[in-house]
This record gives sequence, structure tokens and C-alpha cells, in this order.
Amino acid sequence: MVNTKIIKLTLTFFMIYSVKSSPPEDPIKCSYNTNFNCTITNSYGAFPDRAICKASQAIYPSTEEEVISIVANATREKRKMKIATRFSHSIPKLVCLDNDDQDRGLLISTKYLNKILRIDQEDMSITVESGVTLKQLISEAGKAGLVLPYAPYWWGLTIGGLIGTGAHGSSLWGMGSSVHDYIMRLRIVTPADASYNYAKVRILENGSSELNAVRVSLGVLGVVSQVTLKLERVFKRSITLSERDDSNLGEDASTFGRQHEFADFTWYPSQHKVIYRIDDRVSASTPGNALNDFFGFRSTPSLVLAILRTTVYFLGSLEEYQESTNDAGGKCSSAKLTTFTLKIGAYGLTNNGFTFTGYPVVGLHNRVQASGTCLDSLEDATITTCPWDHRVKGLFFHQTTFSISLSKVKGFIEDVKKLVVLEPRALCVLDLYNGILMRYVTTSNAYLGKQEDGLDFDITYYRSKDPMSPRLFEDIIEEVEQLAYFKYGALPHWGKNRNIAFIGAINKYKNVDKFLKVKQSYDQLGLFSSEWTNQVLGLKDGLTIVKEGCALEGLCVCSEDIHCAPKKGYFCRPGRIYKDARVCTCLSSR
Repeated sequence: MVNTKIIKLTLTFFMIYSVKSSPPEDPIKCSYNTNFNCTITNSYGAFPDRAICKASQAIYPSTEEEVISIVANATREKRKMKIATRFSHSIPKLVCLDNDDQDRGLLISTKYLNKILRIDQEDMSITVESGVTLKQLISEAGKAGLVLPYAPYWWGLTIGGLIGTGAHGSSLWGMGSSVHDYIMRLRIVTPADASYNYAKVRILENGSSELNAVRVSLGVLGVVSQVTLKLERVFKRSITLSERDDSNLGEDASTFGRQHEFADFTWYPSQHKVIYRIDDRVSASTPGNALNDFFGFRSTPSLVLAILRTTVYFLGSLEEYQESTNDAGGKCSSAKLTTFTLKIGAYGLTNNGFTFTGYPVVGLHNRVQASGTCLDSLEDATITTCPWDHRVKGLFFHQTTFSISLSKVKGFIEDVKKLVVLEPRALCVLDLYNGILMRYVTTSNAYLGKQEDGLDFDITYYRSKDPMSPRLFEDIIEEVEQLAYFKYGALPHWGKNRNIAFIGAINKYKNVDKFLKVKQSYDQLGLFSSEWTNQVLGLKDGLTIVKEGCALEGLCVCSEDIHCAPKKGYFCRPGRIYKDARVCTCLSSR
């Protein structure tokens, strides 16, 4: 019998040390090498409801003038529009037209709105087109000795996309970790009436109330064409990743972010372990040339991904096999091996760009703040890809991401610990996907931004290719999700959730009426809106999709009125901890 631990360790080795990759394909596909009869997906190849989103035409402007012309023509003809980005990393259906609009609707891609327009050394700012990627911005600003102080950890986001969904890094310092709070100036093209030739460029400056609507817009206000962001002089950071048990995590969560500027946590609840990120600015003279090349964002051989996702006759406990055989013990063993391998590789950090020799790791901010080398190479016929590339049999997962107020976060953490005590093996699946990433966020002026200082929980977990197949310990994971949203009042990440996260969410934003007022002013005909965005914004009912097995995909919340067990042998019962929420999840009788 082949030793499965050795095989999995070998596979992990290949994942860690692969350096070439096929870049992700364009998420838009059209018929016969034209820009007509198109479909669009996200980078994972599936929206929460697995719908195929279509459009009559896709257009790729390369200048603001072309955007104006496109929006004007569509407005004159009353055609619906949606904005697409180069990599399409949002999980929800923000880019999808309604079924009734697919025969006439347009996709406006920002793929070629990708130019750095100006770097102002004196003003410490950068002006970019909205299709510029975070990687481009970090690289070009760094050449000028400037840095974006806080940013998401993944390079493959466009500036328009990340501000539109409220993407962020981790910090309670300065103006906080959300990129949209560093906008100084912004240009957006919106529909208009005939007196403006059906399109209008609105130029918004910091301090404008309308800018607070556009900072996080979900793409429903128009096409952001240019953004000017506030930068800082380049500085160095000192990083130590310290493994501790999770006994004090509830207490530490509310204070650790005040102690360290770039603090975060990676929590492995089934192992009772937490990685504390001790991360602060240091003097520019401090020796060190560190580099961050996070393992999860490196290219991976397609064969390795297929083996990790599936199984062959001699591999006893890989993911789909573990799911199909209810092999909870195998999942926990795999999780421990995964976290051990990440730990000995310092999670992709190196002291000099090549090797890890020990903590602290010291380097320039722009070399350690984000990564994504699987984006960074020539086409190799998908021999290697980003780990989640849907062209190969890669990773396929759900993401549930939410922020909870610092004043409530201890209670939530303690409730999750109770679930681990109740079923110690249930959350091993989270450890397989590198645990729960916990990042600090701050109150924002954006109308759809964070409402108070909090901690953002980013949870990634297995998703079956079969929408009717319950996951192993699905009940526990969904109880975590429902505790967050229905007991602790969590706010959803606009780009990373299933439908359940958005049920009633808009009522948690105190300035939503101001946002909707700007929306009505900018787009009176609702040409950039869809039924789905109207449901999320509370303008229309129907966010819950009631059908057989709907709770398995997070499309509905079971209740006394909704029986959504997928098949005989499965049933619905109330959550164990928050029993008065009158919600439950579909549970397996196994």
C-alpha cells in the first residue's frame, strides 16, 4: 500500500515550488471570435446559483472617451449594461444581466482601461484607469518610491473592482485597511438625458457626499474610468508569524489590532491553533529584503490539482474521496499535514527573496503586502495554473466572508469553539483551506462600507460539483455562517458570499437611503442594475431562491415555512446555539 502521507507531501511540494503558470483566461466568451452572443463567469467558473450569465455583446474600451460613447449609445437605446473586469474575482452575480435583458444587454470590460496615468511625487498620489490591477499599481508606485499603505493580499484585483466591492487589507491604523477610503479623486461615466448627449462624466473630489456613494458602488452607478489614490513614502515592515493555542483568541481579537499596524490572525479551530501576525513598520535602514510569495497564490501543476481534488485507487483520503466516504478522520489528517507544510515554508515568506532563514522577516512594504505569482507568466497550455482555475480539475469552493464588530467578536469566537467541542472533526475542512483568515477593518465614510471597527472573517471550504450533494459536516459550517449573520449582525463582504449572506443585510447600513438617492440621480432608468442587485439593495424581493436543495448552496435559509431538505434521508432542524433565530440548515442524517 502506498503511503498516502508521503504522496500528499510530495504533491504539496510541487504546489509550493511551481513557478510557471498559464494566466487566467478572459472571463468573457463570445461566439465565433466576435464580441457577440457572449457568456461571462467568475474566476472560479460558477456563481452561487450556478447560473450561466449571458449578454448580447461585450465591448472593450481603452479610453474614457470610448466609455462615454458606449454608455451614451446604450442609454439612448435603453440597453442594460454590466461592468466586467480582467479576472472577474467576485463570487456573487454582480456582473450578470437579467434573463430578459440578455438578448440586448452589454458587458463593458475594463480589461484595456489599464494605464497608469500619473504619479505625483509631491502630492504622494497615483492616478490610474479602473482596469489597472493591484499588482500594476504596487509595482509602478514602488518604482517612484511610493506605496499604497493598505491593500488586499491578492494581486489579481482591478482597482475598479476592488473599490466597487469594498476590498481591504488588515489594519485599524491610519484611515484603516479599505482601499476605497484612500480615494482622493474619481471620475465616473453615468447615463444622462439628451441634454448631455446621454452620458455624463462626473468628477468627484474627496469630501463629496456623492463620492461616499461611489466609493463602494457594486457597479450600479456607472463606469468608474479613473481613480486617484493617496500614497505614502515607501517604508519597511518587520513580520513574525507566531503560532499559539486559541485559548485567548477571543480576548486578543479586540486588542491585538491596536498593538500592531498590520496585524491579522489565521485560525485553525479544529487544531485549537492560531497564527498571530506580528507586523509593524520599522526604520528604512533595518536590514532585510523580504519577499511575500504566498503558497496559495502560486501556480500549480494541473495534474497535482486533479489528484488533490479527486482520488485514484491508491490514494486513500483526498478531498472528493473523503467527502464520498464520510472520511472525517482523513480530512483532519490532511489538514494537519497541510498546515504543517505551510508552517515549515513560512507561508511563502522569504528573508531575501529566495530562502527563509527565520523570523522576523524584514522587507519593503511593496514586496510583502500582496502576492499572486500564478498571474505572472506566459501561457503554457494549462500545464500549470492558479489553483482554482476552472479550465482544469482544480479547487472548487465556497467562500463566506463577513465582518463582526470588535465589541461582539469575542462572543462569536467562543460560539465557534463550542461547535468544535460539540464535533471536534467538523471544521477540519477549514484547516484544509488554510483556516479562517481574520483581518481588521475600520469604520468607513462609504455608504456601503464598514459601519464600525471590526474583524473580518474569511472562510473557504469545499464545494461539491454536484449541487444536490451535502458536504461532510455541512450543518456545522452553516451554523457558523448563520451565527455570524443572524446572531452577531455581521456585514457581508460584497464580493465573496453566497445569497444567504445578503438576506436583510442592506438594513444594517445606516446611510443606504443616501446611496439609493445617488443611484437614482446617476442612473434613473436603472441601466446598470439587475434584479439581483435590486434584491441585495432592498429594492425588490426574491433574494431567497426556494427550490429543492436550495440551502445546500446557500440560496435559502430553511425555516418553518421553507422545507428544503434535498432528498429522503435529509432533514432540517434549528441551529444548536442560537435557537431563537428561527432559522436552520439542511443537515445530513449521516
